[in-house]
This record gives sequence, structure tokens and C-alpha cells, in this order.
Amino acid sequence: MGEVRSIDRVVIRFAGDSGDGMQLTGDRFTSDTAQLGNDFSTLPNFPAEIRAPQGTVAGVSSFQVHFADFDIRTPGDRPDVLVSMNPAALKANLPDLPRGAVILADTADFTARNLNKLGYASNPLEDGTLDAYEVHALDLTGLAVAAVAGFGLGRKDAARTKNMFALGLLTWLYSRPEQGTLDFLARKFASKPDIRDANIAAFKAGFAFGETTEVFTVRYQVAAAPTPPGTYRQITGNTALAYGLMAGAAKAGLQLFLGAYPITPASDVLHLLSRAKDHGVITFQAEDEIAAVGAALGASYAGALGVTSTSGPGMALKMETISLAVMLELPLVICDVQRAGPATGLPTKTEQADLFQAIYGRHGEAPLPVIAAASPGDCFDAALEATRIALTYRTPVILLSDGYLGNGAEPWEVPNLADLPAIDPGFTLEPPADGPFLPYSRDEKLARPLAVPGTPGLEHRIGGIEKAANTGNVSYDPDNHEFMVRLRQAKIDGIAADLPPLEVEDPSGDARVLVVGWGSSYGPISAAARRVRLSGRSVATVHLRHLNPLPSDLGDILRSYDRVIVPEMNLGQLAFILRGKYLVDCESYSRVRGLPISLSELAEDLITIIDGKDGR
Repeated sequence: MGEVRSIDRVVIRFAGDSGDGMQLTGDRFTSDTAQLGNDFSTLPNFPAEIRAPQGTVAGVSSFQVHFADFDIRTPGDRPDVLVSMNPAALKANLPDLPRGAVILADTADFTARNLNKLGYASNPLEDGTLDAYEVHALDLTGLAVAAVAGFGLGRKDAARTKNMFALGLLTWLYSRPEQGTLDFLARKFASKPDIRDANIAAFKAGFAFGETTEVFTVRYQVAAAPTPPGTYRQITGNTALAYGLMAGAAKAGLQLFLGAYPITPASDVLHLLSRAKDHGVITFQAEDEIAAVGAALGASYAGALGVTSTSGPGMALKMETISLAVMLELPLVICDVQRAGPATGLPTKTEQADLFQAIYGRHGEAPLPVIAAASPGDCFDAALEATRIALTYRTPVILLSDGYLGNGAEPWEVPNLADLPAIDPGFTLEPPADGPFLPYSRDEKLARPLAVPGTPGLEHRIGGIEKAANTGNVSYDPDNHEFMVRLRQAKIDGIAADLPPLEVEDPSGDARVLVVGWGSSYGPISAAARRVRLSGRSVATVHLRHLNPLPSDLGDILRSYDRVIVPEMNLGQLAFILRGKYLVDCESYSRVRGLPISLSELAEDLITIIDGKDGR
């Protein structure tokens, strides 16, 4: 069986044509990794086309998983292992590999015709191109076809089992448990016995090949990561977001209503909540984005928790209704799972470029709270927070996630619903005894009353024309308009008083460079900061969940450092906002490649800045 070597971490990328099952393969490997108790982070990456062109770089689909015996923050940016199912996958991913990385290549598609299509003059597996790597060139397709020969499948269906053969081999090589995948295949293909049995046979054959071949002299194992006691599961950001919305509605005692139109990468939220009817969730798949948000706002008006989910293009269409929600001062949660734009842009790639749209993207003075999730699991907590703010302050709230968080996965401790704080929607149930009901009077948080339509004695006017203070009647009075505009702004500004103090991570206490992040930049920033500190240098970090209003103590924190760096997957939107509000020279660190920020690049650049080698 050879040597079994313990390692603390590894990054594996599965890559092939979009029809090769790389997402399924990576997800299964991740599930088995979760079962072992490793910490992990994943990065699915796939084309936008349903049937992307086979054998081309544009048609390559990949799934990357980083797992370790310690707390990790990113899926990694330099794979230690590349499983390449064809030459296009090799060409697309080779630039990301460090010297010495392992390449496991399926030789079946390395034909002269396929290589010529990609511009290869010769076979890179044979011409010395890969001399800097540890290459294992195997006919995975042929081995899989031979393993399933007895199941009566055609050549095409038999070849499709190559992903399970590769998964079995990697399962053996990295000492993953087999049973989880075997049980999964039995469930997934229960109605197709021949396909089920063939995939199981291919998986077992891959595992046995690893055990019996002399190709691999070393097998690896990664110990479980230390974690507090609890119940854990693998979770993606979109799943956590859906669960967080359900939990928020439950803690508020309200029915959850989702009005949505399918859009990548937010569609999973609609899919997941549509399967939660037994939990009292109502989902409405509308004919377009405008109808979806209108229905959600109507549900809020009727006394439910109205939610809509979308991505950047859908946000643009929803903005008139979101402005109406600001005017009506009704709770509404708008989930924007950001993708690369503008226009249709890169639908399956990630970006953080909707921040300006979220904060400023409405007509008139229409302020609302904006918060952002930091990790896949944090999408649950961010959804709870968005629900609390929406109901407490009677306001629409924009919750920013992105494709990296939405599709990526990590371990998540399942919370006890009873331990989560209650959310009081604060409905007015009876008319006042000392006068008429005033629907736009205010409490100490400047929030107006909520009254369910049809409640006797609480009838009131509603609509998009400016409200008279207190009564809510239509008003064209200029002084009233300025009063209401400033009042609505003051209500949003006042949320800052309800936010906890920011946590600055500055272990040495002597850092002069502060790195400010928001949303999914949390992982790359914290991992890069860890690497910088291991080099003997000091750096401080602070991460923002609340982007509007900004936390009350942020200004003092920014001014206490010599330099402030703001990494973002946009052209410097938060940096622009911070400069304007605090008059601090916040330096933008921009990456807009459709991929998460590289922690390696960021760490190297921070070291250059800290050492003063950038000329400042």
C-alpha cells in the first residue's frame, strides 16, 4: 500500500468539460471531507452556457476544494493537485499551478485533433512542457469503460463514469471515506439501476486502482480540524441565506414570502425556499423582476416578511419598487447575490461591484440599510440581521452576497433556533384611545407603526406620493417634503447607534497599515494578513458588515493608522465612499477578474507596502 504521509492542508482542483461532472465530483469529495471533520472552503467555476463548447478553454468547468487540519479562510489560489479530464482543462488551469504541483491527466482526449484545436503543436504530456510538475498521465476514460463493461451501457454513457473513477482514485489517495459517496450514488440513481451500478463500479474501481497500482508510492491524510462541540454540516452561501431568512421569519412569528425571478447565481435561494412549504414558506416565481419585488412588498404590507432575491441586472429593474418601499417605510429584504457585470456580463463569475447601486441606486433621496455577508456560513447570520433591521426600523434592507459565497461551501455549526434572539415586528393591533391612528408617527428609533390592512380603526392612506408627517396624507408642501426627506435619512443614520463596536484584528498592536474589507473579501484579507504576520511583519484588519450606515467608530479607527488599504472586487467603490465620508486617504486595491482576490498576490503586495518598497 505504500507510505501514508500526514499533511496539514491541500488544494485540489477538478477540471474538465462542462459535461464531465466536475461540479458533482468536487461536491462529493467535499462532502466526504466534511465527514472527516476537516475545515474546508470550495470554489465552483463553470461556464454560463448550458452546453458550453466541448474541448475548448471557454467550455472548461472546474471545482476547487481547499481542506486542512486548521481554520482556513479561502479555497486557495494555487492548486497543489490538478485533475485534468482533457487538454482544454490542462491549458486553462496550468497557469495557476505552482512548480511541483501534481497533475493527474486523463489521456483519452489528448488526440492530435483535440490538441490542434487548442493550438498545441505537440502533446504537452510528452514534450517536456510539464517537466516542472509531478505528472500522472492515465487513461481514466478507458479504465472506467473497462470497469463498467458488464452493465450494458453504450460507449458514451460508459465514458461518463470517468469522473467517478477519478473520484474513487482521489478518495483513496487522500484517505477519504468511501461510504458517503456510495450511499449518494445509490440515492441519486435509484430509478436507473444500470446507471447507479455502473457509477458505483467505476468509483470502486478507481479506489482499487489506487490501492493496487504502483503509480502512487505515497498516500496522504489530513487530520480533522479542531472545532468546538456541536452539530456541523457542509453549507453553501445560498443555502445559508435561505435558512437565515426562514429563521428570521420564525423568530419574528411571521410567514415568509419570497417573490423572485430566476437569475444566476441567486436562483438556488428560490429553489430551496420553494421546497419549504411544510415550514409555511410561500414562494412566487414571477414573470419578471419587477413583478417579483412588487409581490414581496405587497406581502410585507399584508403582514408577512416580504423578501426578494436577485443579482445585479435584476436589482436595476427592482429599484423603482425599492424606492416605493422607502417612501412607504415598509420592511422588505432584498438579497443581491452579485455577479460580474455590467449588463449580462459574466453570469457565473463573482464580483463586488453592486455597492454603489445598493447605496445610491434609487431616484430621489431614498436611503436604506445595506449589509454584506462575509462567508458562506455567515450568509445565515447576515439574513437574520437584515430581517431584524427591516422589521425594527420599517425599512427595506439590501443584503449583499456574491457568486463566490453563494456557490462556495464551508463547514457550518447548525444553530439551535431557540437560542437565536427573538425579533419583535411590533405590529399595532388596536386603535389609540386618545385620538386617530397616525400611521407616520414615530417611536424612539424613528420607525413608524405597522398596521395590517383590515384591522378595524387602523385604516390609513398608502402610496408613493410624499407623506404628510404623522397622518401620511398626500402632501405637496415644500417644508413637509424637506422634513420627511431628512426624517427618513435620520432614521437610517440612527441604525449606527444600534451596531456593536468594530473588531480590529491587530495582534501586535503596533501595525501602521490597516486593511479594510467588506463582503467576501474577508477570506482573502484574513488569510493574507495571517501570511504577512508569519513573515514577521505587522498588519491590522477590520471587516465591515454594515455598509450603510457605516459603524460609528469607523472614522476614528481609520485615522489611527498611517495607511489604509481597501481590497475589493470592483474599481474602488468602498474606498471612494470612505474617502468622501472620512477625508482619509483610503487606497483602493482592485481586482475584477470574475474570481476571488488572490490571497498570495495580496500578501505579497501588503509586504511591499509595509516594507515601504512601493515608493511611499
